[in-house]
Amino acid sequence: MNEQVQQQGAGGGADKTMLAAAVVLVIAGIAAYYVLAAQPGWIRWLALVVGLVLAAAVFGLSASGRGFWRFVLDSRIELRKVVWPTRQETLTMTAVVFGFLAVAGVFFWVLDLFLAWATKLLTGQGS
Repeated sequence: MNEQVQQQGAGGGADKTMLAAAVVLVIAGIAAYYVLAAQPGWIRWLALVVGLVLAAAVFGLSASGRGFWRFVLDSRIELRKVVWPTRQETLTMTAVVFGFLAVAGVFFWVLDLFLAWATKLLTGQGS
């Protein structure tokens, strides 16, 4: 835990510079797409993709990018630990949810009828 807290603060100015460079590359790729409006579509898209790929590469080399990649790898490990429900369990739980919705719907319908009747009785208005 302490190791993770210490690593989050690591990187400093160089990391911020790399993140800023990645943002600039994304903006440059988007700007190139619009600046090259007179060029064929494939050239415009190529400029955009090159800007995004370069930005991803710069981000991946930064401390934040390495941390993000570590998070992705750790998430995959945790995902393997998940016990997914069987088909029968899924169908049973879906039936329970629909049953509860039906009961709740009938309850609120009856409650609405009662409140409409009480309002009409008390105020003399309503249909």
